[in-house]
Amino acid sequence: MANDLPAKENINRPLVIIAGPTATGKTSASVELAKRLEGSVISADSMQVYRGMDIGSAKVTPEEMQDIPHYLIDTADPHDPWNVVRFQKEAQAAAADIYRKGRLPFLVGGTGFYIQALLYGIDFTEMDADTAYRESLEEEARLTGSGELYRRLQQIDPDAAQAIHPNNIKRIIRALEFAHKSGGKRISEHNRNEHLRQPAYDAVFFVFTMDRERLYARIDDRVDGMVQAGLIEEVRRLQDAGLTTEDVSMQGIGYRQILRALDGEYSMEEAIRLIKRDSRHFAKRQLTWFRREKGVTWIDLDDFPDRNRLIDHMEQIIRRTLQL
Repeated sequence: MANDLPAKENINRPLVIIAGPTATGKTSASVELAKRLEGSVISADSMQVYRGMDIGSAKVTPEEMQDIPHYLIDTADPHDPWNVVRFQKEAQAAAADIYRKGRLPFLVGGTGFYIQALLYGIDFTEMDADTAYRESLEEEARLTGSGELYRRLQQIDPDAAQAIHPNNIKRIIRALEFAHKSGGKRISEHNRNEHLRQPAYDAVFFVFTMDRERLYARIDDRVDGMVQAGLIEEVRRLQDAGLTTEDVSMQGIGYRQILRALDGEYSMEEAIRLIKRDSRHFAKRQLTWFRREKGVTWIDLDDFPDRNRLIDHMEQIIRRTLQL
């Protein structure tokens, strides 16, 4: 494999991306392909990075890894905020390490903005230079919630507001922060311009999809499995460790609903219903995001009832495209 990787500085390094909505089997596909192609996996998941948050994030287990090296799994403390700037920096370092070892990196996950950040080398320098305004917005969100900030974003950048969930405080704040620091520019326009950038990697970009009703049924089954595996107990342990809904890590689907149920806001049955509903809505937003991507190879899983045929098909595309 080492001799197959491009050696010249002016040739983009190869990268395989496996993306798509939750519960579509991205993890198992990436491991099987990495075994065949001497690859290593970089997680593009905003939750699996946190230590101790295993069940609710559907974190890949050591057994599922099958000795394939995985990066950005269990590398952050749940008390520390994880964001796209940190992800990009650490993912770039992970990719460099994988290339040094003569292996092929697989970027795997459903967080579209993270994938874009690595693939296009988006420049976050301006956004990350001064944190004072961001911290003021975070304090405002802690005191009043996301409603007022979201209404402000609707006035400043309607396109961004339409693309961001009203409860996604992290993305709302980043959009407001961008407008503030850039002198009134819209992050939606910035993102469109960034989308015109040429990729920083020679990428094969797969996105999984499937029949919508079957996907939703898989999501519901996954949530039921998480509860049976101890999701409620996992969230209770995190709560006992001092984590609250104000922590970025606890704003993820599954964690915030259970935590609020533990706080008495509603019943546990209602929390589980909300997790299923919000997971389905999230899957829909993921598919919408990836439809805007260029150069994507869509994989309709309904066309591949035989899993081996799916992996064979993807391997052929990778080898042909990257000339491996």
